[in-house]
Amino acid sequence: MEFSQIALNQGLTFLAWVTGIVILAVGGFLIKLLIDLSALSKNLNETSILVNTELKPTLKEINETLHAVNSLVQSTDRNVDSFKTAVEKTFGKTKMISESILSGLVKGFVTVMGLFSKRYK
Repeated sequence: MEFSQIALNQGLTFLAWVTGIVILAVGGFLIKLLIDLSALSKNLNETSILVNTELKPTLKEINETLHAVNSLVQSTDRNVDSFKTAVEKTFGKTKMISESILSGLVKGFVTVMGLFSKRYK
C-alpha cells in the first residue's frame, strides 16, 4: 500500500507542477495579448486623429474644386447656348436667302422656258 500511496503522491505533484506551468504560459500569452491590444488601440487612436486632421482640408479642397468645375460647366453651357442661338439665327437668314435665290432661279427658269416654248411653237 505504501508504494501506491507514493506513486499517487508523485503523480499528483507532477500534475500540480504541470498545471502551474501551463497556467503561467497561458497567463504570459494573455499578458502579451493585452500589451499588443493596448498598442493597437493607441495606434488606431493616432491614425483616427491623423485621418481627421487631414480629411477636413482635403474635403475643403475637393469642395472648392467641385465649385470651380461647376462654374466652368455653367459658363460653358451659357456659351454653348449663345453659340447655338447665333448659329440658328445665321442658318435662319441663310435659309431665307437660299430660298429666295432658289425661288428666283425657279421663276427665271420657268420664264425662260416659257419664252423658249412660245418661240418654238
